[in-house]
Amino acid sequence: MSRTSDPRRTSAEALALAVFAQPGAGARFDWGLTGAAELGRVCAALVVVDVLSFTTTVEVAVSRGMRVHPFPWGEQAAEYARRVGAVAAVGRRRTTAEHPWSLSPAALQTAPVVTDLVLPSPNGSAISAAASATGIPVVAACLRNARAVGRWLRDQGYGTNDAPIGVVAAGERWPDGSLRPCVEDQLGAACVLDALAGVPGGLSVEAAMALAALASTPDVPAAVRGCVSGRELAEGGFAGDVAVATEVGVSDVVPVLRQNFFAPA
Repeated sequence: MSRTSDPRRTSAEALALAVFAQPGAGARFDWGLTGAAELGRVCAALVVVDVLSFTTTVEVAVSRGMRVHPFPWGEQAAEYARRVGAVAAVGRRRTTAEHPWSLSPAALQTAPVVTDLVLPSPNGSAISAAASATGIPVVAACLRNARAVGRWLRDQGYGTNDAPIGVVAAGERWPDGSLRPCVEDQLGAACVLDALAGVPGGLSVEAAMALAALASTPDVPAAVRGCVSGRELAEGGFAGDVAVATEVGVSDVVPVLRQNFFAPA
């Protein structure tokens, strides 16, 4: 009997899909592109967390009046920027005096303001671009604005069983391209979940466990500075990016992805 013709197999697969979506909770948590796709099927809003550095850079850019277009990492970003009349950000080490826009939040704090910025990255930006196809609000959260994001979502009525929130930690990548869960995104997601802890639908077990990371982290900025990703950036000459990303609770800006770009809620 073929796989598709076995009703028992089909029912089991359907049940597994339902379980993976963490049903019965107002706020849910998962990792990476696959986790975002799973939660995006069932949630009414999606929060993407990529502290070092996509969502931090989005918060900085949007707070300065720019509209940020997410795009998967690759050379096609420049062509896409030309099509939509935007400036394409480049890699941190490829900036010039004439083209200072990059994934570096520190550099973007002083770069000239442009109306539209295409901001590619292999993790948070790729997840956001894919999630935009769901049609639900996609919010960029980081340590700087996690509390504001949680407050806005609750004010909008999200967090019930009928309108659940999916919080996605973007994670980093191993050299083979596989997902590497990382400290900074778990803590960023935990800060968002902390602001959502009282939502009517409650937290899924996965969300509650992600939130528990805060209880054992009395100094979140120090943890991010000392983790693998923070050290990698600092030792690579971008300690300023880590400093910007570890400013906790300094922003009330809530960047929401609608019509293919992030703008203030």
